[in-house]
Amino acid sequence: MHCYILGLSAFYHDSAACLLRDGEIIAAAQEERFTRKKGDSSFPKHAVSYCLQYAGIGMDAIELVGFYDKPLLKFERILETYLAIAPRGFRSFLKAGPLWVKEKLFTDRLLRESLGGYEGSLLYAEHHESHAASAFFPSPFEESAVLTMDGVGEWATASIGLGRGSDLEILSELRWPDSLGLLYSAFTYYTGFTVNSGEYKVMGLAPYGEPRYVDLILRDLVDLREDGSFRLNQKYFNYLGGLTMTSEAFTELFGGPPRLSESPLTQKEMDLARSVQVVCEEIMLRMARTAHRLTDSKNLCLAGGVALNCVGNGRLLREGPFENIWIQPAAGDAGGALGVALLAWHRHCAKPRTVTAGVDSMKGAYLGPGFTEGEIEAFLQRQGASYERLDREELFGAVARLLASEKIVGWFNGRMEFGPRALGARSILGDPRSPRMQAQMNFKIKFREGFRPFAPSVLRERVSDYFEMDVESPYMLLVAPVKKERQIPMSGAERGPWGIEQLNVVRSDIPAVTHIDYSARIQTVSPETNPDYYQLIRSFEELTGCPVVVNSSFNVRGEPIVCTPEDAYRCFMRTHLDFLVLGPFLLGKAEQQEWKEPTEWQHEFQLD
Repeated sequence: MHCYILGLSAFYHDSAACLLRDGEIIAAAQEERFTRKKGDSSFPKHAVSYCLQYAGIGMDAIELVGFYDKPLLKFERILETYLAIAPRGFRSFLKAGPLWVKEKLFTDRLLRESLGGYEGSLLYAEHHESHAASAFFPSPFEESAVLTMDGVGEWATASIGLGRGSDLEILSELRWPDSLGLLYSAFTYYTGFTVNSGEYKVMGLAPYGEPRYVDLILRDLVDLREDGSFRLNQKYFNYLGGLTMTSEAFTELFGGPPRLSESPLTQKEMDLARSVQVVCEEIMLRMARTAHRLTDSKNLCLAGGVALNCVGNGRLLREGPFENIWIQPAAGDAGGALGVALLAWHRHCAKPRTVTAGVDSMKGAYLGPGFTEGEIEAFLQRQGASYERLDREELFGAVARLLASEKIVGWFNGRMEFGPRALGARSILGDPRSPRMQAQMNFKIKFREGFRPFAPSVLRERVSDYFEMDVESPYMLLVAPVKKERQIPMSGAERGPWGIEQLNVVRSDIPAVTHIDYSARIQTVSPETNPDYYQLIRSFEELTGCPVVVNSSFNVRGEPIVCTPEDAYRCFMRTHLDFLVLGPFLLGKAEQQEWKEPTEWQHEFQLD
C-alpha cells in the first residue's frame, strides 16, 4: 500500500501542487500552465487533478495534504502592520481586509471544499520552512547549510538553516519589513516592470548600466551589516500600507517618478538595475558567509524567489565560502508545494531520507504533464495539421539541420518542467552561432524587450570548453563568463557608452547566448535526465562542431510556458516560428492551414 502526500501552494502568486508517493517526487506543476493565466494565484485545481491523474488515484488515496504557509500567522503580521502605521494604511486595509476575512482566514475550509470534501489530515508549514525543505530534501547532500530569501512569508523574509539527513533546523531569520526580495521588487516597480514577475527583467537589464546609485542605496535605503542582515529605511517605501512599492521620498531621491510600463527605457533605468543588482549580490554573499559560519558546512542549498537571481548565484559559486551549491529549480512560491510535502514525509511521518551522492531527486524538474504519441496525433488530425512522423534519429538529424540553417524550432518533448525555466521539454531552439538569432527570437517569436538575453543549453561534458564553469547547472540557475578564448573584444568604436546600443555587437563565437558583459545563463544537459534533448544537441554538434543551442521558454511575452500540444500549436501558428516538433512529429509553418482556434479538442485534468 503506497503512501501519497499532496503539497499545495496557493492564494498569493504562482499556485502549484506536488505529489509524493512513498517520499518520491512523482508529479508537480504550476496552475498557470493549465489556466493560461501567468502567475495564477487561485486554488491549483488543475494542477491537483493532473497529479492525481498521473498517479492513477483519487483524493481518497491521499494520506495527508500539506499547505506551504500559515495563513493565520500571516494575517497576524498584516494586522499588526496596519495597526502600527494607522491611519496611514487604511486604504490598503480596506482593499485587502475583506479578502482575508472572506477567504484566507478560512483556508482550512476552502482547501477541503476545493479538494472535493477532503476529510483527512491537513498540515501547515511556515513559508520559509517550506522553501528550506524544497532546497535541502531534494538536494544531493547528506548535510548542508540552507539559505532562503524572498519577499515575505509570515514574518520571515530570509532564513538560514542546517539540514542533516532527514532533519532540518532553522537557525536564524531576517524578519519583516526588512526584505531583500522587496528591495529588489521596489526597483522592479520603479523601473516600470511588474512586481513578482519582472524581477528577472531587471537582472537582464543590469549589464547595460553603470552602478552609479550603489552608494546612494547603501547610504539612504539600506543599512547593511557585515553578517548580511539589514534595515530598510521605510521612509522610501510604500509597501507597508500603501498600494505602490515606493514612496514620494523614493521619487525625490532618484530624481523623478517611476517609469511608465512600455515607455522607452533610458540609461537611468539601466543604471538603477545595475545598482540594485550589485547591492543584491553583496547581500547574498554576506548572508552566505554567515550561513557558512553558523553551519561549518561545505554545501549550500538555496530557495526562495531571490534564489532565481542566477547572476548572484554565479557569484556565490565563484566567490562564496561553499564548495558546492544546489538551487531548487522551482525556487519561488510554486516550490513551496514541494517543500511542505517533503516536510510532511520526513518530519510528520518520521521517514528517513536516502541520498545518492551527486544526484538530486528532482528528476531534472521534468515533473509535469507528458502526452503520448497517440494523444498528440489525435490533436493534429482534429486540427487538420500537416505533419511528418520521424523516428528518433531521423528527427534529431532533421532538427539539427534546421537549426544550422538558422531556422527557429519549437521543441515539445516529454514531461513539462516544474519551475520557471524551460529545460528542453517546452523550449524554443536556435543556433547560438548566429549574430541575428537574438533579435529574431526576441521580436519575431517572443514579442518581448530586445535587451533580454537568451540562454545556452550545452552538453554537460563540454561546458568548460565554452564557459568559465566546470560544475553542472541543470536548472539554468547559474551565470558564468564565456571563455576568454571564445570572446571577441569590442573595438573602441563599438565600446562607446555602456548602454542599449551595444546589444547587436558580436561578442563571441556563440553571440546569440553571450550577454553584453560576456556572461551566459547556462543549462548543462546530461543523457540521464533528458536523453532526447541531449541527443539533439549531440546531433547539432556532429553537424556543426558546436555542442550548444539557444534555449528559450516556449511561450510569448505575458503568457505561461506551453503545457499541451494545443498550447504549443497555437504559439507556433501565432508567431514566426519556422518549425514545430511535437513528440515524434515535425511540422513546417509553410505547410499549415490558416490558424483557427480549436473548439473540439481539449486535454482536461478533472478532480476526482
